[in-house]
Amino acid sequence: MQKIGIGYENYKEFIDDNMYYVDKTLLIRDIIKKGGKVNLFTRPRRFGKTLALSMIRTFFELEYDFDGNEIDKKCYFTDKKIMTCDNSITTKLGQFPVIMLSLKPGKKADFQNSFLKLREAIIREYDRHSYLAESTELDEKDKVAFQKILNGEIIWDNKIKNITDREELDQAFTAECGKYSTSLQTLSILLKKHHHQNAIILLDEYDVPLENAYYSGFYEKMVDFIRSLFESALKTNDALEFAVVTGCLRISRESIFTGLNNLEVNTIRSGDFEEYFGFTHDEVSNMLCEYDLSEKYEIVRSWYDGYLFGNSEIYNPWSVIKYVKNQLALPGSLAEPYWSNTSSNSIIKDLIDKSDEKTKEELDILVNGGTIEKRIHEDITYDDIHSEPDNLWNFLFFTGYMRKVSERTEGDDIYMTMCIPNREIRSIFRHQVSLWFEDIVKQTDLNNFHNAVLNKDTETMENFISDLLEKSISTFDCSESFYHGFLLSLLYGIPGYSTRSNREEGNGRPDIVLYPNRPKDPAFIFELKARKKFNEMDAGLDEALSQIREKNYEQGILDDGYSGSVSYGICFCKKSCIVRLLR
Repeated sequence: MQKIGIGYENYKEFIDDNMYYVDKTLLIRDIIKKGGKVNLFTRPRRFGKTLALSMIRTFFELEYDFDGNEIDKKCYFTDKKIMTCDNSITTKLGQFPVIMLSLKPGKKADFQNSFLKLREAIIREYDRHSYLAESTELDEKDKVAFQKILNGEIIWDNKIKNITDREELDQAFTAECGKYSTSLQTLSILLKKHHHQNAIILLDEYDVPLENAYYSGFYEKMVDFIRSLFESALKTNDALEFAVVTGCLRISRESIFTGLNNLEVNTIRSGDFEEYFGFTHDEVSNMLCEYDLSEKYEIVRSWYDGYLFGNSEIYNPWSVIKYVKNQLALPGSLAEPYWSNTSSNSIIKDLIDKSDEKTKEELDILVNGGTIEKRIHEDITYDDIHSEPDNLWNFLFFTGYMRKVSERTEGDDIYMTMCIPNREIRSIFRHQVSLWFEDIVKQTDLNNFHNAVLNKDTETMENFISDLLEKSISTFDCSESFYHGFLLSLLYGIPGYSTRSNREEGNGRPDIVLYPNRPKDPAFIFELKARKKFNEMDAGLDEALSQIREKNYEQGILDDGYSGSVSYGICFCKKSCIVRLLR
């Protein structure tokens, strides 16, 4: 049974270590046959973009061993689909110099440190091609240009050691940014001179430093640097064979891809390349069969399926792999939202934090399995996130939190009907909404409510709870467990009392009990019921009070040695509640 590789992103490791690999090698064929000079693929995180680039690099890259002998790359593609293609494809195996750079390291708190991390990544790629320093195909001027980039950290450190003037330091830093903004173009030109072959450029996670810069407050500076890096490498570069760029979001041409007329954009709405990022039904079925887990197919489908890329139904590959691995380690373990643990889900948090009544209604509809319709536009920037109310929905769609149901045109605009794709994403929404509402409760002054509880003021209790529920998301308002947790959070912190939930008293377990620190004070019992219709609330309240009597909760309190008790029956319906004392 082949090992399942969690977190592996290097294609060679999958082959060398005989790990389970879902064959996506025909992506190479389609890039050659269908792709453009510069290909931008945007897909949600953890959908195999980095592994795809590593596979592309392994196929095309001309590599040598330590003795200078050319490495035969066929061993990495034996029995793979790409080797069934004609000679126009297979003869390109191991024939090109390749530059591969991830922009993910550029995620730091300020622009200077973000740039320096990107510079480190560029220097590492130069070091991977360090043989150019001894190339007989390069003249001295070329070698000097190569060494300036390769030794950038040393040169920079020596340069700034004696600079104390802030303005002079800023000028030096600006010059350093300028030098590295053309470094990929320089490297590709030098590679072409050495190999007599154009270079392939692979750029991964191009939008990570941009998203980070947006949230950290230096977006324009990062845009300027990335734009210069891309323009020189991808636009005015005669040494470029082709390029593949990957990220989660498409950033508008005006911000990054200015003037890149050779750019071929492929998003989750596009018709080509659908099956190369994420798993198809057949791929998931085959994997489950391979590990004797075919009976788990419906669980996997309900939790991790539901994405629609072009016209292809796609599963979240990260979550499927995690589920299978966990089943092998602990048979019968439950499905979980594995994808939610791979990021902060800041986009959902933004949506909820800034939600108005309309957005709350839309969240209710979505979490309850319904659909909403929004205008879709792909040419956006991070600066656009909050400029229009619907822009966050666009971001949620393109980053994998929503699924297309249908679309229509109205004038020049495209409107898309969308829904939450599966149980995993629904659980992420519910969790974020819960956290948001918990923050609201924490920021609320509870003194009036606490006094009302202690003074048996049921009217004030009703009004306080109902007013707070008005701020909640309705999707939870039919769940007794939500109301239980909600009331529990309100009761914590009453002076002189400790709160317990579902502790045995009498002949049963009351929902919540406030136990006094001093036995002479009364304990407070709370029994909760939830109803879906307002006209059922009185009956629900009667049921709560009857349960307190029939289960002898108050006698249980007395048997514990407390001097007395006060019992509340509470019935909830949507954003309302009624409270009554047991007489």
